[in-house]
Amino acid sequence: MTRRNISIAIVGSGFSGIGLAIALKRAGFTDITIFDKADGPGGVWRDNTYPGAACDAPSHLYSYSFEPKPDWTRRFAEQPEILAYLRHCAAKYGLMPHFRFNTTVTDAQFQTATGRWRLHTADGETRDYDLFVAACGQLSNPAVPALPGRDRFGGTMFHSARWDHGHDLAGRRIAVVGNGASAIQFVPLIAPAAERLTVFQLETHWISRKPDRLYPRWRHALNRRVPAVQKLSRLGVFLWFELVLNPALIAPRGRRVLSAPVRLLCRYALRSVRDPRLRRRLTPRYEPGCKRILTSSEYYPTLNRRNVTVVDDPITELTPHGARTAGGDHHAFDTLIWATGFRSQDFVAPMRVVGAHGTELNAAWKDGARAYLGLAVTGFPNFFLMYGPNTNVGSGSIVHMLESQAAYIVQAARLLASGVTSMDVRADVLDRFDAAAQRRLSTSVWNQGGCDSWYLDADHRNTNNWPGSMTGYRRRTRRLDPVDYHLEH
Repeated sequence: MTRRNISIAIVGSGFSGIGLAIALKRAGFTDITIFDKADGPGGVWRDNTYPGAACDAPSHLYSYSFEPKPDWTRRFAEQPEILAYLRHCAAKYGLMPHFRFNTTVTDAQFQTATGRWRLHTADGETRDYDLFVAACGQLSNPAVPALPGRDRFGGTMFHSARWDHGHDLAGRRIAVVGNGASAIQFVPLIAPAAERLTVFQLETHWISRKPDRLYPRWRHALNRRVPAVQKLSRLGVFLWFELVLNPALIAPRGRRVLSAPVRLLCRYALRSVRDPRLRRRLTPRYEPGCKRILTSSEYYPTLNRRNVTVVDDPITELTPHGARTAGGDHHAFDTLIWATGFRSQDFVAPMRVVGAHGTELNAAWKDGARAYLGLAVTGFPNFFLMYGPNTNVGSGSIVHMLESQAAYIVQAARLLASGVTSMDVRADVLDRFDAAAQRRLSTSVWNQGGCDSWYLDADHRNTNNWPGSMTGYRRRTRRLDPVDYHLEH
């Protein structure tokens, strides 16, 4: 069968976009364009440059399986090294000519007559593509609370994902709003220089010590000379997540027994807080894993400092010189750092995506984001998501999931190249998948663990997490079954 040379558009150049582009090139596809609104590749690892930014999954697993890095400097790589790794991958696999940086895709509209996607950019350019992939991720749009008085605050204010490196924090009275994954990394590093640091605790978290360490040079040499050593390290971490942590999150029965070791590790870490009253305020009342389990060996000891205060009274308004809380207290500060995470349900925002029948994706998702295998949405032919709905992992490495998705999308590209002009996932296939996923999630710790988290939308529907193991997802995506799609030739 004659193969046509299809054109492919990818929006986003993080782990998703880079991994997919490499998979497509290795499969022989050449007409690939990777759009990114920023000036270089890297996604969240380009944007999050706050002090102490690092991964909380071990480096040997948080990397592409086809491109191991034998000389990771430490067990949990920091942001500059991860960004350098992504740039290395982009250069090694010849992606640089395919990038369109400083280019924002504002609209994408499916053209029924041609079976192609028409992309519009902010600078007025328009071009059609046979295959369109949104690789925007779940953690790309910072979330900032709409508190009264934001426009009146007279100091310096920024989000942790948009760190203001030109603002000197030495001698400042600093407020950090939020105490999640980012805050526990940068708070220990900025506290020593601050005159006073106030952490406004929005919620409690289970936090364990981080088993981090530097890798010696002999380990780098061993990894290079005996690659099996690094592969075994990767496999060991993978099995820990799959066989120990994952069952503690999704098992409907015996969950408290399975999560007991995690609870003990976190309570042991909490003992480093000297004030017993503060320890009680920092102790979660929900099951471990209901929210993301965090890791840090420095955060709790930092809270013992004389110049650090934890406030769990919610902020009601900002003032010109600080913030007022629900109890009526006023807290003065001159620098405000939002550590409030991301709009995790905005999978493609602010891009407008319009499908075959004139339906906008956000309208199709009015009752909650959903996609078959987190990849395909009915009514949006030749369109796929990466790190889409219900593909986040509560334990493990998202990179493993992304490689599974890339392999699936390559199969879709081969179908289109073989003469298929339109492939649209069947509504009954999506409905069955979504019903089964939500049924399984309903008994998971994320839905039944006694907390509200970013995994759940406003209607308490879990739109983010995969209700199984990484191995299970790899098995489900290993083969694209054409029967799942309406195909036009």
